[in-house]
Parts: sequence; structure tokens; C-alpha cells
Amino acid sequence: MTGIEIDSRKNLMLFTGRAYPELAEEVGRELGVEPVPTAAYDFANGEIFVRFEESVRGCDAFVMQSHAAPINTWVMEQLLMVDALKRASAKRITVVMPFYPYARQDKKHRGREPISARLIADMFKTAGADRLMSVDLHTAQIQGFFDGPVDHLFALPLLADHVARKYDSANMTIVSPDSGRVRVSERWSDRMGGCPLAFIHKTRDPLVANQVVANRVVGDVEGRVCVLVDDMIDTAGTITKAADVLFDAGAADVIVTATHGVLSGPAVDRLKNSKVTETIITNTLPVPEENRFDKLTVLSIAPLVGRAISEVFEDGSVTSLFDGAA
Repeated sequence: MTGIEIDSRKNLMLFTGRAYPELAEEVGRELGVEPVPTAAYDFANGEIFVRFEESVRGCDAFVMQSHAAPINTWVMEQLLMVDALKRASAKRITVVMPFYPYARQDKKHRGREPISARLIADMFKTAGADRLMSVDLHTAQIQGFFDGPVDHLFALPLLADHVARKYDSANMTIVSPDSGRVRVSERWSDRMGGCPLAFIHKTRDPLVANQVVANRVVGDVEGRVCVLVDDMIDTAGTITKAADVLFDAGAADVIVTATHGVLSGPAVDRLKNSKVTETIITNTLPVPEENRFDKLTVLSIAPLVGRAISEVFEDGSVTSLFDGAA
């Protein structure tokens, strides 16, 4: 062949922001790659600078960021990383956000409110993202906010397998902390061999954030091991009040599971001081040492994210990771 030879080999490159580089490094070990060296720092006025230390031209880029506090800083940093990759001629850019920021603001509850989850998707599209990947979105409709492919990963198999190994499913009831999570509870029930379901009927004041009044249990939980399943634990008010209601209704034991351990403010003290036997979360968000306690179990999401990235890179099927349940 005369003239220029074109190298058509695909090149996977993994990038990470500063929020939680340890998770990206763990995912990198699953993939057999290391995150690309990146210079990132803040100017005196708070503006963020990023620059990649290697050529990214023509690569299949996967940009990871865990949106912990301060969440706005890490969203902005990831947007800048995407913009830098686009301008440096990356072939395809996949934004990997294990915890989708602003996911709870996915609709207007009252007039004159933003739909912040949609705005996040729009900003990443504008920055140059071709694809999004996230774990256990607060609501499935968020997938439709992004104009492009969205890989919605599920931590349920990881969490449920841990529960199945430690507890007797024959005397187990899967409990949703509110009526909106019942569909997730049904998937848990299927995974655990058809355990009965219950849910907590609750009320929430739309004018007061992070405050919930748990009312009563719908379903039979007396004498049973109750597994409370939710997508996230923020201040732990919802989940600990639900646990109290379950014990008042005669539950023998309560286990709490959630994908995202936000663990804001009083969350750790509430969980530590509750009668809950075990709280099981994943490491989609960093869990600093001061937030760890004896009854807390943190499972690694890295193998799941690594497999999903591999499927996307090889043009395989992410849905196959969940036996067609995605």
C-alpha cells in the first residue's frame, strides 16, 4: 500500500476526576488499564483546570467521576474533561457517573421549579459526551433525558447475593420504604426466590427537604427478617424511620440495602444507633473512614462497571450482564 497507512485498532482509555480516583483505579484493574495521567487543579477564584498528559486522538474514552460532595465542583470538572477530550479528537466519549447527580430533581413537583436531572444530561451532551453510563438511576425516566445511548446498570445482583449468603430467605420479606420503590422490591423478590413483599406508607412535606413521616406497614412482617431496599441513603431519615415502623409491626430483624451511600449529616449516627442489624451499600460514592461503622458493609461496584465498559468498548451487550432484565 502506498501513501498513509491508517491504524484501525480500537484504543480504550480510562480517565478519572479528583472526586474518587480510587474507584477508577479499581475499575482500571478490572480492565487491565491505568487511568490516563491528568493535571487538574483549582485556580484561586475556584475555576477548574484540566489537561491530559497523553494524546487521546482517536481513542474510545471513558470518563469516570463519582459525584460526592461538593457535587457541583465534580460535575463541572467532569464537564471540562469531556470538553477537553472532544477538542483533542477523542473518537467516542462515554461519561461514567456511578451516582447520577441531581437525580432526585427529575420532575416538577410545583410550579417554577427546574428539572435539574434533565439539565445535567443536556450539559454533558453539549460538552461532547456520546454516551452515559450510571448505576441505579433514581427513576428510569432519566434515561430519556440524554440524547444518545444510556447504559443503566443495576447493583441488585451484587446486593441480593450478599443478602442471600448471610440470611435465610425462607423467613424473609422484601420491604420498599415507599410505594414508589415497589417495582424494585418486586425484582428483589424474584431474585430471592419469591419472597413476600411489603411497603411503608409514608407522607413527605414537599416544602421541607429530607424529612419524612413514616406511617404504617402494608403487608405482613410479623416475626420475619425484613430487607429494606432503596436506591440511596442520604440523611438516613427515611430508612431508619421505616425500620422503626417495621419493628413496631413485629419484624424479627431488619437489614437495610441501598446502592448509593450518600451518608450526609446525621446519617451515620442514625444508622449506628438504630436497631438495624446490617446496612449494605456499594462504593459508587466514596465512604471515608469516619463514615464507616461496625454494622456497615460496603460492596465493590468496580467489577460491574468494568464489565459494562468492556461490553461497550467491544460493541457487546450491556443488557446481557443482567440476564436480559435491564
